Amino acid sequence: MFKVAHVIGRILNLLLLVTAFVANISLTMAQKVEPMNILFIGNSYTHMNNMPSIFEKLAVKAGKNVYVEKNTRSGASFKVHSEREDMYEAIKSKKWDYVILQGYSREFAHTPQHIDTATMPYLIKITDSIYANNPCTNILLYMTWGYDNGFSENPALDTYTKMADSIARGYQYVSDIFNLPIVPVGKVWKQVREKGIINLYAQDKAHPNINGSYLIATTFYEAIFNESTEKIFTSTIKSDYARIIKKETNVYLTKWRSQYRLNDNRFELKPYITAKGEYTLEVTSAFSCAQSIRWDFGDGNSSTKFNGTHKFAKPGKYKVVLTVTDDCGERRYERLIQYEKPEKPSEKNPTRPKYNIGNNKKV
Repeated sequence: MFKVAHVIGRILNLLLLVTAFVANISLTMAQKVEPMNILFIGNSYTHMNNMPSIFEKLAVKAGKNVYVEKNTRSGASFKVHSEREDMYEAIKSKKWDYVILQGYSREFAHTPQHIDTATMPYLIKITDSIYANNPCTNILLYMTWGYDNGFSENPALDTYTKMADSIARGYQYVSDIFNLPIVPVGKVWKQVREKGIINLYAQDKAHPNINGSYLIATTFYEAIFNESTEKIFTSTIKSDYARIIKKETNVYLTKWRSQYRLNDNRFELKPYITAKGEYTLEVTSAFSCAQSIRWDFGDGNSSTKFNGTHKFAKPGKYKVVLTVTDDCGERRYERLIQYEKPEKPSEKNPTRPKYNIGNNKKV
């Protein structure tokens, strides 16, 4: 009798453990935030040194919740991309938040008339397929760079400067027509190249080596997240090289974000404590196609203004939620901020604002 009761007791305990385990899994799944989905479409300029994984590593190190995938074919132009069934399958596989498009290295280094016939029809086909899958996807154009010695077979591109400048003009032309943002990798490449300290090229003087791929990844990180990588440390390349690349990336993008349409579909929070001790939050948003927006500040108050300030009654942690309504439907973003009560001022410890900002998360 004792043995039967003991066995039954063990079975009941086991069932309780299983029930608790399942409940815990359900709770964890309910609290999980959907990652930002990012797809890189390109050729060897994208997959050399597995650049998308370098980008992903930077994002994860910074606490971002991302899912990154690449779909590439060496030497592919936009015409070749437009004929690849595997590319369309990749596009359809998820509702992508960002899709990055990179064609052949010299594809945009031509006159507008040439681009109109040799590239535009295929780029239209690709972008239409992306929007058909998810009309809210952000498409980014990946500006490439000039060969180290230019392209000798074409007098108009036979030096690095000629080729780099022609590529930049081509991307700007396409960006103006499609109203698409550009990630100006080629421009950051030029900034770093001119310093003469870091070699960015592989042996063929065209493709990126590991330093070049790191530069590409940092440029995409800052373009997408509007944050510097200067405080993100990885062992991908030499630390001295990484420091220079991160600084030059930040300097260039800080100055030229608007030029490349990188300021749309984003928002920014600036929490601070005033001299009077007021816990203040400045909010700005740039959603040009938004029909309405709503800020919920986590303290029971809200606002429907695109930009403004909000004052919290006391220090603490707040979840700020931004809801944007546009033709895509409803987008919801959240960010955690925290104010700490300032220490009492003294000669050695003057009063200064203290706050922590959590990571931007799309829900």
